[in-house]
Amino acid sequence: MPSSVPFPSAAPDPSPRERNRRAWAVAFAGFCAFLGLYATQPLLPMLERLFQAGKTTVSMTLTATTLGVAIAAPLVGSVADRLGRKRVMVYSASLLALSTLLDATATGLPSLIFWRFLQGLFTPGVFAVTVAYVQEEWAEGGAGSAMAIYVTGTVIGGFTGRMVTGLIASRWNWHWAFVVIGLLGAAGAWALQAWLPQERYFTRKARGASLMSGMGLHLRNPRLLATFAAGFGLLFTLVGTYTYVTFYMADEPFRLGPLAIGSLFFTYLIGAAVTPPCGRAIDRYGHRTALALAMGVGIAGMLLTLVPNLWVVVTGLALCCSGVFIGQAATTSYIGLAAAQGKALAVGLYVTCYYVGGSVGAELPGFLWRFGGWTACVALVILVQGMTILVTSLFWSRPIGSYPTGRIAVR
Repeated sequence: MPSSVPFPSAAPDPSPRERNRRAWAVAFAGFCAFLGLYATQPLLPMLERLFQAGKTTVSMTLTATTLGVAIAAPLVGSVADRLGRKRVMVYSASLLALSTLLDATATGLPSLIFWRFLQGLFTPGVFAVTVAYVQEEWAEGGAGSAMAIYVTGTVIGGFTGRMVTGLIASRWNWHWAFVVIGLLGAAGAWALQAWLPQERYFTRKARGASLMSGMGLHLRNPRLLATFAAGFGLLFTLVGTYTYVTFYMADEPFRLGPLAIGSLFFTYLIGAAVTPPCGRAIDRYGHRTALALAMGVGIAGMLLTLVPNLWVVVTGLALCCSGVFIGQAATTSYIGLAAAQGKALAVGLYVTCYYVGGSVGAELPGFLWRFGGWTACVALVILVQGMTILVTSLFWSRPIGSYPTGRIAVR
């Protein structure tokens, strides 16, 4: 077992004012992490016209970012274990802001895709380490509330990034969108440095068991494999839907511009609002049932988007993202049950599979678009949603006690 050296020693419990300051800093961390992650989504139809490129090519501005996240996610925890939580969070947020500003220097798709890939590499240093910070620093209580504030920050950040790019690109050159987002990210990094207290309960880990042996243990656990597959399907659904619906809404009969397309992401706020109350349903009815119901809602929403009416499509998008958010709550909360040891590494592997799903979701529907347009994309997303229900029904339904790494039964 690895040894550990305390760094620094625990401090007295914080005052209410200090708790509020920490909570606001955590919210800014979530805001920074997701501000630019999907910022090019409202711009895709415009980039397609400007660069005379195909849908799958311009979608690489999303794929490159999610691929960078997938690569860096399992590794960033080891860096944070050596350097400390706050230091990695602030450095990562600063580099994330810098790489976003560099997006504005892009003269073509290759350079834009490269800078977007760098954004993906720096992103896990903010969001993944923030989760570890909350778990450690709110050990005296209130971690659930702190995570809720963090999730709110991620939703607002993702929504703001899309709205800013849509608004600016509808009035000025699209490069200015990344200048504004980069400056907002820099302000968030400053807020982290100024407001986030130094960690009190962090322990620097000494060298222990190899990363590969821990990964091997998790990859032999069928319940975790099913959970990783569910994560793949969830972000595939979200990215595939919101990437290609932009092309659908820019075409007949809707013909929406960048600002109107950016406004479609108001549906995210609906999904974020309905998700917390559904957490009680997960506790009451079980992870498997909650995920199946969430995906069922998402399938219904996808079918509604086929109706050529703007408000029906908006309703369908709201149902789809609500299903993904609720499914994400069910899936991430199940990881702690499925992994009896090495939970941090299990989360890292889950994040990798989650963002690989997002990368594939940004590209694969584009190939089907050539043959069947939006209808073909909807069919593919529904297929992935159905497979997610099937896989978790088969492997999550088996009692955890029948495997060597746990004891709790799952409904």
